[in-house]
Amino acid sequence: MRFDTKIGIVVRSDLAAWQRLNVTAFLASAVAGGVPSVMGEPYGDGSGNTYLPMFGQPVVIYEGDLEALRVVREKAVGRGMDVAVYIEEMFKTGNDEDNRAAVRAVGAEEMGLVGVAVHGGKNAADKVLKGLRLHP
Repeated sequence: MRFDTKIGIVVRSDLAAWQRLNVTAFLASAVAGGVPSVMGEPYGDGSGNTYLPMFGQPVVIYEGDLEALRVVREKAVGRGMDVAVYIEEMFKTGNDEDNRAAVRAVGAEEMGLVGVAVHGGKNAADKVLKGLRLHP
């Protein structure tokens, strides 16, 4: 199946495994919460149990260094795409309010990005994510 839009998450390649998973989870939740149209329908099993909906399309995970993440963020913002960021300072906070304050405290060019999520038209997303390695 082909999709008109694409969800891409880029994590910094020098992170510990637990940090990569944590950043990916938080960025995926940002896309789910910020772009409700990407969500599928709830699941149900043959026993009548119901489960939360998931994305209705694949999520592609990439890796890159700090400069690559900065380029992705800049290009995606410039194209008007939906963008989420995760910065180094957020590893030191314990709640959403402090996370938002950490991001607000730095300019876009100074962000210590460890992850970026983008959502938008497939062609635009492909251009923004071009040249990145798929996460192993």
